[in-house]
Amino acid sequence: MMSGNYTSIDNQNTSGSVPSVPDPPGQVSIKFNESTLQTFPPSSTPQGGKISASSRSSSGIPRDSDVPFSKPISGSSDQQKQQQEAAAPPGWLKIFTVAAYQPYFDVDTSDILERIKDSFFPFKGTFSQKTATTPDLYGPFWICTTLIFASASIGTCVTYLARKLHHLEWDYDIHLLTWSASVLYGYAVVVPIALYIILKYFSAPLGLAQLLCLYGYSLFIFIPAVFLSIIPVEAIRWVVTGVAGFMSAMFVASNLKTHIVSTGEKWFWIVAGIFLLQLALSIVLKLYLFSVST
Repeated sequence: MMSGNYTSIDNQNTSGSVPSVPDPPGQVSIKFNESTLQTFPPSSTPQGGKISASSRSSSGIPRDSDVPFSKPISGSSDQQKQQQEAAAPPGWLKIFTVAAYQPYFDVDTSDILERIKDSFFPFKGTFSQKTATTPDLYGPFWICTTLIFASASIGTCVTYLARKLHHLEWDYDIHLLTWSASVLYGYAVVVPIALYIILKYFSAPLGLAQLLCLYGYSLFIFIPAVFLSIIPVEAIRWVVTGVAGFMSAMFVASNLKTHIVSTGEKWFWIVAGIFLLQLALSIVLKLYLFSVST
């Protein structure tokens, strides 16, 4: 016996099936018509990948992610641009904002490698033309930084080994790192600024960012020269430094010659000064960074 609608069950119906229970009075059955919702075919987008705009546009199938929660108000982008321009510092104060330097770091690996490769062919003189509209400061910064740490670390290691072989006491010189940073960063910044002022005085102005880019990439040739300075033969070290200095000087001079010729008869002295100054840098690097003191 059970409570509810099942008060008794016949023995005949106990095996095989359960008798149906009639609907209690007062209940109304409602039948729904067949649904007419549109059925979409399955998406062909591969699982696990990022959905690109091209795949969405090519399939033509609307998805929930394609429907924005809110539509942009007409003219909102223009208003935001005007607000950003109004909030930006006026005039020369823009140099203290990050947005002023963002275009000079908008490069990828292929751009950096292509410009480094050009620095190994100093006689072409096409580097300044390639970077006339797109100079970068990313490459020059990391080239200088790499050269500073490479010269300081390798110079210290070679000096340590040389003094140990001669059974001499060795002391680490922390000033070698700070001195190399001061020389290389200072040269890569001060010389282009000075040349920028000189060229502007002779009515042959060249962009400051372009000069910084040119001088930065001209220092890359000294990085392999640092590693070759490990060779324990002083004559070979001088040859390596001389070749690196000559290639670096020719790279800068050949790229600036075409532009400086417009200054008149004095162009030769300007190019010669640029060439000799770059050679002087290589001599300083040889005497203080690429040498082994025992």
